[in-house]
Amino acid sequence: MEASLHNAPLAAGGEADDDVLVETRSALPLPRGVREDLVIGNRQEDETAEVPKAAPDAVIAPGRMLALADFAPPRLSAGERLLRLAYKMGVPGQALARPFSKAARERLIASADNPLPGDKVAGTALRAGHFLLHGVKLPVSQADFGGVARMAPPMERYVHSFAWLADLEAAAPREQCVPVAERILGAWLTANPKEPKKPGKAGLWTVDSAGTRLLSWLVHAPLILSGDKAFRMRAMAAITGHARWLDRHVERGEDLLARFAGWAAITAAGLLLSDGKPRRLFGEAGMVRAIGEMVGDDGGVLSRSPLAQIEAIELLVRLGACYKAVGREPPEAIAAMLAMLVPPLLALTHGDGSLGSWQGGWAIGTDQISRLIEASGARTRPLRDVRQWGYQRALAGKSVLQFDTAPPPMARHARTGCASTLAFEFSHAEHRLIVNCGGAAAAGGLIPARLDAGLRATAAHSTLVLDDSNSTAVLINGKIGAGVNQVDVERRMLDGERGSGATRIEASHDGYASRYGLLHRRILILRDDGTELRGEDLLVPAKGKGSRGKVAYAIRFHLGAGIEARLSDDRQGAGLALPDGSYWQFRSGGGEVGIEDSIWADKHGRPIAIQQLVVQGLASRGGGNFSWLLKKMG
Repeated sequence: MEASLHNAPLAAGGEADDDVLVETRSALPLPRGVREDLVIGNRQEDETAEVPKAAPDAVIAPGRMLALADFAPPRLSAGERLLRLAYKMGVPGQALARPFSKAARERLIASADNPLPGDKVAGTALRAGHFLLHGVKLPVSQADFGGVARMAPPMERYVHSFAWLADLEAAAPREQCVPVAERILGAWLTANPKEPKKPGKAGLWTVDSAGTRLLSWLVHAPLILSGDKAFRMRAMAAITGHARWLDRHVERGEDLLARFAGWAAITAAGLLLSDGKPRRLFGEAGMVRAIGEMVGDDGGVLSRSPLAQIEAIELLVRLGACYKAVGREPPEAIAAMLAMLVPPLLALTHGDGSLGSWQGGWAIGTDQISRLIEASGARTRPLRDVRQWGYQRALAGKSVLQFDTAPPPMARHARTGCASTLAFEFSHAEHRLIVNCGGAAAAGGLIPARLDAGLRATAAHSTLVLDDSNSTAVLINGKIGAGVNQVDVERRMLDGERGSGATRIEASHDGYASRYGLLHRRILILRDDGTELRGEDLLVPAKGKGSRGKVAYAIRFHLGAGIEARLSDDRQGAGLALPDGSYWQFRSGGGEVGIEDSIWADKHGRPIAIQQLVVQGLASRGGGNFSWLLKKMG
């Protein structure tokens, strides 16, 4: 007979080799979470199957506590240090670079080649007079470039960051794109004749928006500096004005990634503008410092967001193109950071090369990821055990398991923070079986903005939910409140009696401890052939002795797009038919299985109707365990 999964619990107390503390935050009272009508969960009993036994000495060595990456600024001569200090104190770069020469108008000394091709479809839409993002069209003539009438956040960022220049460049030869770029830039400059005195907290004059905008202008300079002399002078004035504005305000960026974008733009301006050496030295020191503050030792950004990870890589790749344009080698820290940033991102890719849906992101396609990795020049493999970033990855046969084993990001780092602790995604070959809804960062496109909080809720992820409340509070503006404070995680390899091994990952969180007195513990066991995923969700009294009464629970499993689910006659399981004709079975060890509607954000950030399996009922405050099995048939 098959052994029960809960016979192999997470060691309590014990040695540090078994219990790994990922991150700790203070536990504050958690407001009731956003209710979300999304569902999940089931398991099958297979009496012929064998549960692998733990192999001795198979425990993976624990990661270190979350720590900031340490990067030293570039080594400088005494004269260069003096230049940097003087520029930081406000001495104009031209006076430092050429102290005895007559002041001259700043000019561009080199042109960078765009290393990241844009979206040809979006560029074609621009030539037809529309901004196109996440399936939503905004006529250029109706865009408010002055920021008075706020656009949806994703579209606002796309328009004001000038990220669309890459899309336009991909759509047609340069001579056909220049008039479009100049027309839009001209309208934007008319609406924004000068820089404000200080940065805003949102909109087009944040440090993040100004930094990405300046970097876009510099990398795509041929599109905006190929017109008549009057327009070129106007565009150059905007470029130099943005650079000086960022010099003064970069440290007032809204978060770490925003400051990093500002420093990258300052450095690029120092490389490509005349008399820019003092600015470059100033920018390189700030950028390297920002990298160290933004990224953990395993290369994951502190926001735990794959979107932020992608943006950080893109910034470094574009900056690298600016170094190449002037024939300079970038500081060693930049190359080292690219090598560190790529493996954690690859850890969140499925078998088809696209990303899992975590922390507001969506299933970004393999083409975009492949182009980014190729442009980065990094040659590496995915990390399987990214403990500081907080995602476990297990690869077995054609199957990929992704498991969130960390608290959500701290509020000061989060942009679209999600209460996703102990959620997982599971794919086989090119098909996703279990997913998270994702797409909160794309809300405002075809995904309605009102769904933002719901898509960040615990119920929008494939995990257990108590009393329809979030394990961590979901706040406005993408922030995260109190809830999950500590996560313990253990990973080990198992050896089966017949040579059928498995990966066993066990984790627990305390997000429901203060309200319900219960810890959520999840055990996932993936066989090495990738055809079977066993799971068990346990509710354990937080103080050793359970309270009286019951609490409603729901274990949700959001199904991949195109999967047809049909309940078994006993309502203890469901059959899952995949688009490729393969068949999987889901069985629950207790509790009826239901099927409900859900949504999932595809690779373009557009909503797709899917289904979800839900195992729900009432759990004792004294604890309980709910096992389930997902198995490939035939």
